[in-house]
Amino acid sequence: MRISSKRRSDWMWAYIMITPLMLGLLFFYIWPVFQTFYFSFTDWGSFGKYTWSGLSNYKRLLTDRDLLYAFRNTSIYIITAVPIGIILSIFLAVLLNQKVKGLSVYRTLYFLPVVTMPAAVAMVWKWLYNSDFGLINYVLGRLSIPGPHWLTDNRTALLSIIIVAIWSSIGSHMIIFLSGLQGISVSYYEAASIDGAGAFTKFTRITLPLLTPTIFFVMVTSLIGAFQVFDFIYMMVGDIVMESTQSVVFLYYKYGFLKNSKGYASSIAVLLFGIIMIITYIQMKIQKKWVHYE
Repeated sequence: MRISSKRRSDWMWAYIMITPLMLGLLFFYIWPVFQTFYFSFTDWGSFGKYTWSGLSNYKRLLTDRDLLYAFRNTSIYIITAVPIGIILSIFLAVLLNQKVKGLSVYRTLYFLPVVTMPAAVAMVWKWLYNSDFGLINYVLGRLSIPGPHWLTDNRTALLSIIIVAIWSSIGSHMIIFLSGLQGISVSYYEAASIDGAGAFTKFTRITLPLLTPTIFFVMVTSLIGAFQVFDFIYMMVGDIVMESTQSVVFLYYKYGFLKNSKGYASSIAVLLFGIIMIITYIQMKIQKKWVHYE
């Protein structure tokens, strides 16, 4: 089959237009993946010099107590922040999907944290959590309740970070769930109303099942993001974090940029990459049993 000159010209311009994006993807995302995998087999010295060390970094992973605690903290963060964030986002999306006065104002208010820089969010919450001058402890003090040292106490530090993470993620998740809700045909609800179904039945039998594709998408992206939690910990606690708040990515940062052990840091990154890939693959397999498509 002969290809017309116009079609060849369209293809050429299409390739020209996507070339910058492909080059950026190649140099800033794909190449670093292979480079990190190679560095995980090296040992770094001063002045950026490194030598091949084989599997020594991976053997070290098996006996690293800090890595064990980092995975424990990251797991607590994921198990807590992801489901609570999704449940609250669905709840708010259902509320904001109703016909109420000032709806656009409410949607804007809930979406504001999404367009705010994480550094600014962390700074504001750091002030709120301040044990001496923070607003939260001030309110607790007025109620004769002694406020804890939110970010410096082992018992409350991780919880404080989880609260901020949930608060900052609700806006974006809510918008995604809202679009999912508006994609559900009204005819289902009309038919249910004719059959005498109540609001709770409509939600559990229509809304929730038809929202499962959106829930699945948010769950996958949230899990990947939760595994990579770093910014709030770094901005709110600082370089010297406690054992109770140290995440896997923060441990990677510590070895890679503070201890100049880039080889070992790369092995941590490869391990985390492998775990995320496995969990995402399991999610893709399991979703066939609970995700319903129209």
